[in-house]
Amino acid sequence: MRLNYIQVGIAMGLVALSSCSNTEESPGATVPNPFSVQCQSPRPQICTMDYTPVCATRDNGVRCVTTPCESTETAIYSNGCSACSDPSVYSYQMGECL
Repeated sequence: MRLNYIQVGIAMGLVALSSCSNTEESPGATVPNPFSVQCQSPRPQICTMDYTPVCATRDNGVRCVTTPCESTETAIYSNGCSACSDPSVYSYQMGECL
């Protein structure tokens, strides 16, 4: 019976330690979308022709000097591979853009 109390105590201690984490973020930091897939290097050169639409976030090439402006836009690609094969795409989410 004493062994069971020790096991329970160890288990509770591990749970308590695992729940401790630093969730504090620096001001202005963006929290990544958990449903977003980041494109990795090297970029794909060949993709399948399946249609599983994704909504990609890509660089639109606009750079503003005097006032802030959006430098990204969303676009629909036929699948994740074809989205990441575009060098201007940063990430994508499953499904069409809303």
